[in-house]
Amino acid sequence: MLAFFDLDNTLIDRRGGLEDWARGFARSRRLPGGSESVICERLRERAYPADFVHLREAFGLADDPGDLWREYVDGVARSARCLPGAREGLEALRAAGWTLGITTNGAGDIQRAKLAATGLASHFDGICVSEEIGVRKPAYEHFDAAAALCGVRLSAGGWMVGDNPDTDMGGASAAGLRAVWVANGREWASGPREPDAVVQSVAEAIELLREVKG
Repeated sequence: MLAFFDLDNTLIDRRGGLEDWARGFARSRRLPGGSESVICERLRERAYPADFVHLREAFGLADDPGDLWREYVDGVARSARCLPGAREGLEALRAAGWTLGITTNGAGDIQRAKLAATGLASHFDGICVSEEIGVRKPAYEHFDAAAALCGVRLSAGGWMVGDNPDTDMGGASAAGLRAVWVANGREWASGPREPDAVVQSVAEAIELLREVKG
């Protein structure tokens, strides 16, 4: 059985890691009050090197944008933390014979740095990052590429676990996968596809998958 997992705010706490990094960055540059909020707002959904061209100009920094990007990658990777039950649950799924893949939008270097720093990379048969393949979720082609990286065919079916109604749940619909939405305390409001199951945490999602396999 195949299961894809989103990375940010599904398996790891991206929001907390970003906020930690932004506080430290603002202190190190002695930026004015409110700078952390500006940084987090700019990088809230996703971060790319071009964002640091903007932030450099916004704060009048002398740093090269490429250096700022590398500082961000290193700092956020150090701040990355697995959400409770993620690592242990993935180990249990692999032991039960599941094929596991990562499907994530974003830049390859930062996403892979977070996977390496948290020790999650070794739990997956394939890691599919949108920048590396040139296609973002929710496109069918993203999931097709992810399945190929896992050594399986998407047409065989499987599951998608994620927190985003559009990219994860919508992507599951495009790919013909069953969908588990990780609510993280939210109520389902709208999206291109109703999830097959709603859970509050990735630990609950993994337990659900273990019961399905059993």
